[in-house]
Amino acid sequence: MGVLICCGFILSLMCAAPVFAQASAEKAWKILEGGIADKSQDQRVKALRALGLLWEDKRAEQFAEKALSDEKPEVRAAAARALGEMGARSSAPQLKEALKDKKAAVVVAAADALFRLQDEIAFSVYYAVLMGEKKTGESLMESQLKMLKDPKALASVGIAFVPYAGAGMAVLKMATRDDTSPLRAAAALKLSKDPDPRSGQALAQSAQDPKWVVRAAVMDAIAKRGDATLLDAVVPLLDDKDDTVRFNAAATVVRLTTIKGQ
Repeated sequence: MGVLICCGFILSLMCAAPVFAQASAEKAWKILEGGIADKSQDQRVKALRALGLLWEDKRAEQFAEKALSDEKPEVRAAAARALGEMGARSSAPQLKEALKDKKAAVVVAAADALFRLQDEIAFSVYYAVLMGEKKTGESLMESQLKMLKDPKALASVGIAFVPYAGAGMAVLKMATRDDTSPLRAAAALKLSKDPDPRSGQALAQSAQDPKWVVRAAVMDAIAKRGDATLLDAVVPLLDDKDDTVRFNAAATVVRLTTIKGQ
């Protein structure tokens, strides 16, 4: 009898488990939907960031796509980033439309999302951020280019970019001074993956940037790019006044000379 009671108890638990899981999922979605629909901009941003955890979830994608039209640029930017993090390839057309947004934060967020989705149009934005000009023949609009050259607009993006250990406070101080160099450094790193030779030349040109954080990131990008033809742009930085740049340049010279000798 005891065995029968025990078996019945276990069976009841097994039957209840799916019901409990379903109820928990419904509660979870209500929490997320409530956050996305909240009057508070901060709540909407937080909820959208959380949606980025839902990889290839159509329901989540629909909420994020709708939020690309939110009245607040911070929310639109959060929506774009969420779509990138969840791998929403079907949302690429909407993200490309977001590249036309009037706020730099949204444009950069959309570019980051498209970068995650391996769409090469993102490189057009990174090139413009780094160089202050668009690639010849690119479809970037003049209004977009003007915005991506505006120091105040770029500084307002507020991307946390700490490329090297110990650089955190220095980079933070740059950002609070309306300094665009952290964002330009981030753009340089992204261009390491752009197969377009023009991006390689942009990196070589930026090796002489007045900001150390950009020069250091450029060294990083050139090393990762593995293009030995850019070696001449790297060698002068072995004598750079900044130690981080010198170390990165040294490692990049070793890598490129090794590649060249193969």
